[in-house]
Amino acid sequence: MSAILPAAMPLPVKAPSPFTEALRMFLRNPSAIVGLVLLLVIVLLSVFGPMLYVADPFEIRAAPLTPPFDPEAWFGTDYLGRDVMTSLLYGGRATLLVGAIAALLSVFIGTAIGAFAGYYGGRIDGVLMRITEFFQVLPALLFAMVVVTLFSPSLLTVTLSIGLVSWPGTARLARGEFMRYRDLEFVRAERSIGAGNARIIWKVILPNAFAPLIVSATLAIGAAILFEAGLSFLGLGDPNQMSWGMMIGSSRQYVLSCWWAVAFPGAAIFVTVLAVSLIGDGLNDALNPKLRER
Repeated sequence: MSAILPAAMPLPVKAPSPFTEALRMFLRNPSAIVGLVLLLVIVLLSVFGPMLYVADPFEIRAAPLTPPFDPEAWFGTDYLGRDVMTSLLYGGRATLLVGAIAALLSVFIGTAIGAFAGYYGGRIDGVLMRITEFFQVLPALLFAMVVVTLFSPSLLTVTLSIGLVSWPGTARLARGEFMRYRDLEFVRAERSIGAGNARIIWKVILPNAFAPLIVSATLAIGAAILFEAGLSFLGLGDPNQMSWGMMIGSSRQYVLSCWWAVAFPGAAIFVTVLAVSLIGDGLNDALNPKLRER
């Protein structure tokens, strides 16, 4: 009789990694994809547009108040005769740069303060949270205006002022995450093998608390862009750098006779902030395990 061969054992199915699962959920979100495409288009136009369309955004290109679709200025000109399309392309660079760097600075400060407060607790938590509450009740726009006025308006001072007033929300979020993780089993295991506090904070807890902080950073970019537009609208932007907020602020007195000089940069800010918000919502759905199970 022939020997009976054992049945082949089924191979174990490897579970997808959390990153792969989050990416799959993000790509299945139509609104997140729309936001990503919109943001990529805006970034590409702002980065490569000035390289392909070399011009001076402050140069007078045609007669003042030229309406759109004119052969000399497709998007029209402002009250000085500056080309609106050129200003949009060059102004996008400054607006996006300030928004991104200010958001990163805000998240860095907020994460550091929230991490120390949530991990150590006690007096350290009390002192850091009192500082956070002080900045939270401080009129953010007024404080930023004072900082920019004291150190002269420039891209650097505008970026720093936005970052210095925008971190309290991230700090509270990071504090809550670190308080939730600091007494879990895997953190205790790290302590039991002699891991120091710095390693536990930055290499053990932070990677696990990274998901909500990434969402917070994404949404902070949109808030920083609006903040920069507000400062530029008030005349506190860098006078040597064209930005979308400066375009709106300089033409606000001519909104009835030169609506395009305000409408086009306003639409650019609106679409950019909308795209960032859609991406943030998509990341929140993809990185949140509870929402992922729906």
